[in-house]
Amino acid sequence: MQDNRPLWVPSHEAVAKSPIHAFMERCNAEFGLSLSGFDDLHAWSVAEREKFWSTVWDFCGVKGKRGAEVLIDGDSMLGARFFPDATLNFAENLLPGRGEGDAILFRGEDKIEDRWSWDRLRRLVSKLQQAFKAQGIREGDRIAAMMPNMPETVAAMLAAASIGAIWSSCSPDFGEQGVLDRFGQIGPKLFIACDAYWYSGKLQDVGTKVAAVAKSLGVPAIVVHYAGDAEAVASRTPGASTLEAFIAPYEASEIEFTPLPFAHPLYILFSSGTTGVPKCIVHSAGGTLLQHLKEQRLHCGLEAGEKLFYFTTCGWMMWNWLVSGLACGATLCLFDGSPFAPDGNVLFDYAEAEKFVIFGTSAKYIDAVRKSGLTPRQSHDLSSLRLMTSTGSPLSPEGFTFVYEGIKKDVQLASISGGTDIVSCFVLGNPLQPVWSGEIQGPGLGLAVDVWSDDGKPVRGEKGELVCTKAFPSMPVMFWNDPDGAKYRAAYFDRFDNVWCHGDFAEWTEHGGLIIHGRSDATLNPGGVRIGTAEIYNQVEQMEEVAEALCIGQEWDDDVRVILFVRLAAGVTLTEDLVKAIKTRIRTGASPRHVPAKIIAVADIPRTKSGKIVELAVREVVHGRPVKNQEALANPEALQLFAGLSELKD
Repeated sequence: MQDNRPLWVPSHEAVAKSPIHAFMERCNAEFGLSLSGFDDLHAWSVAEREKFWSTVWDFCGVKGKRGAEVLIDGDSMLGARFFPDATLNFAENLLPGRGEGDAILFRGEDKIEDRWSWDRLRRLVSKLQQAFKAQGIREGDRIAAMMPNMPETVAAMLAAASIGAIWSSCSPDFGEQGVLDRFGQIGPKLFIACDAYWYSGKLQDVGTKVAAVAKSLGVPAIVVHYAGDAEAVASRTPGASTLEAFIAPYEASEIEFTPLPFAHPLYILFSSGTTGVPKCIVHSAGGTLLQHLKEQRLHCGLEAGEKLFYFTTCGWMMWNWLVSGLACGATLCLFDGSPFAPDGNVLFDYAEAEKFVIFGTSAKYIDAVRKSGLTPRQSHDLSSLRLMTSTGSPLSPEGFTFVYEGIKKDVQLASISGGTDIVSCFVLGNPLQPVWSGEIQGPGLGLAVDVWSDDGKPVRGEKGELVCTKAFPSMPVMFWNDPDGAKYRAAYFDRFDNVWCHGDFAEWTEHGGLIIHGRSDATLNPGGVRIGTAEIYNQVEQMEEVAEALCIGQEWDDDVRVILFVRLAAGVTLTEDLVKAIKTRIRTGASPRHVPAKIIAVADIPRTKSGKIVELAVREVVHGRPVKNQEALANPEALQLFAGLSELKD
């Protein structure tokens, strides 16, 4: 079980210098409190949401008019309204800097490097804003982008937000139908795409896809030069122009920021869509800004001028989270491409060269670095690195250990979890408390997070549903094309009345932290006992013979049996001895109930564009049911490996 010693403990000096400590002292002085630690602060932030969120607004220096009311109808999850009288502009808040200081750094694998000053970023935002207006784009219109994680993408989003247009993006590796399944639902007025991109050292041409998507959407297109020939792509795309031609008529000037209501739509994000057409989740400008400022300033301790990196694409909510770092005056460090091209050192080379303070990535990436045999702690100077964050899937205890043994000893490791649904985190790290192996440090400030049993009662020391019992600012405004809110209510409020049920299988720890055991809808139920898939992965993926695993429950004999699929390391075959070793590892490391009935080797495991394995899609294939939206997958051909397997017929 858990080691009785923490992996990291904050120093008294670091705590005293942290923004969250300054925030707590401000609350104490302003409201006559005696808060003395994170648990105190969190309890107060939930009990006094109006005071808490208004103080976040002031402490983080939000630009806008706050209005008299902070929260109305606060007891209703679906009826609550935060800052109903406020006006602000999201883009104005993300452009606090001027001058030649670095706003954005960019690397495209080992092919391209670029630096953008605040003034350079402002100039492009200004020109794009004027061009968007000339195109007839107004408040509430949608702009859709199929773009790499590059500075031009950030500028285009800011220009859209400056006039109140709604931004939606995906990465250029999405298939044509995957793009249309998303953008086709929201009726954009403009489509922005790149000419090509690099991945694993190879030039990936997307010209044909750009032309086909633009034609299907029936809107003008802008082609941004990155790795190919933008003019050639634009010439064969009806109604298209290059970015240079699009902004050529305009001179940079002061950007006009339209004041908008707190709840004005800012982003449309999409669910993974592996079991149907993706849900279109609409997020507000005010809720997104306030939640991200809280997480980055207080939970992450981000200061102006610090380097913030997150390994993400524009199709994952972590991109939206990353760009909000500009509001703190931080320098964004963007990367596009494979993190193993030309080799596994590429991101650590970047971190060393640019002195990252915060390095965000996925649990899968940390595990891949561990299995590659790299030890960045020895090969790289990471002295500037203060915080490493991990999300996308639960980080195993072995992953925690590797960060401290293989990457950096004196770093805060924050496993975080939330999602596209709230464009932020329910549970994450904080600089005031220790880090324990395998545990997320605690809940987000202002969020009434809990774990409930099936009958709706809070539980400790056992697994249950992750819930939030009070409304919070970054709840979605709505789902697009859901006029009566039926899809929205079904997604989060069908399980418990007036309580957000997130769909994660979770557990409180003795330290007040949380463990996420996987998605509730992927939870296994052999013999009526609920088992989180992450509990199995934590055991089997530590074995050198296993590169990756996927676990499902197969309906069998009026019950469910556990089936484990493994993608083996190069040169390894699934012998009887290895099957026995895997089962022994699971039995001793988890429990006899976790031991799979069958272990089957497969050549590949299907995953989404953001790297998450798709247990539900595999479960559908195994049971002979159709998977409706394979375009959501990075490798949809892998699903065929699970169809009609003879091993599952007895």
